[in-house]
Amino acid sequence: MPKQREPIELLEAKGRKHLTKAEKEERRSSQVRPTLDDITAPKFLTAALKRRFGKIAAQLMKIQIMGDTDVEVLARYVVSQDQYEQATKELRSVRKEIPKRDEFGSKAEYFEAVETWDGLVDRITRRQDTHFKQAQAAARELGLTISSRCRLQVPQAPEKPKNKFDKFLKGNKAVGDE
Repeated sequence: MPKQREPIELLEAKGRKHLTKAEKEERRSSQVRPTLDDITAPKFLTAALKRRFGKIAAQLMKIQIMGDTDVEVLARYVVSQDQYEQATKELRSVRKEIPKRDEFGSKAEYFEAVETWDGLVDRITRRQDTHFKQAQAAARELGLTISSRCRLQVPQAPEKPKNKFDKFLKGNKAVGDE
């Protein structure tokens, strides 16, 4: 399988590939760049979710990896993350309400209450897991997880030597220094 094509800025920063000016210009013109014209939160988000959307969108635009086409993915991430947080809060409160043995007259009533409580905890846990997986998938697409950020390649300017011979002298002692 061929390697994924890297941006020309990254190739230049690495300094590993020598291309002619025409090849560089052709690569630059054929690269897909995110457009930043209309990055606004979708109308279906609540005010709190729009604030979270704006905060994350600003961070992603700062490192130039988000464009107009990523708005829906970010909105899905924000919604699923919010639903995950809600399910987590609900699970915490339900776990505190475990039935106590002394609240019931018979063992059968107690076991029935525990079984009902356990079923509720199970449903909330499944819902929480579903929202976590949705949020995680969207986060990976946007580069919001550690592993997805490690795969991102942000171009950096190459370090230019002060003297054109410095790159040959680094690590080597001068002739009279021994």
